[in-house]
Amino acid sequence: MADLRDVIRRPIVSERTMALMEQNKYTFAVDIKATKPQIREAVEQAFNVTVERVNTMRVVGKKRRMGRYEGKRPDWKKAIVTVKEGESIELFEGL
Repeated sequence: MADLRDVIRRPIVSERTMALMEQNKYTFAVDIKATKPQIREAVEQAFNVTVERVNTMRVVGKKRRMGRYEGKRPDWKKAIVTVKEGESIELFEGL
């Protein structure tokens, strides 16, 4: 990746990710080509936290229809980042 700001696309906020936040785990949509070390470095620099673990998964896009035309949503990558005990990411605090 040319720039670490291109690694993290957006945070993912759902009931499941809110439950994971109690275990110091935060979920992000990341660039599909990003590696675990790149994700670790990007989160540490962006949010000033210590990352203990990064788990990633590829999410396959769903097929969608518009009348008789069929298309497909793009594939994307999800990262669950575990931060050090006692630290938190302020982006998620108000939710």
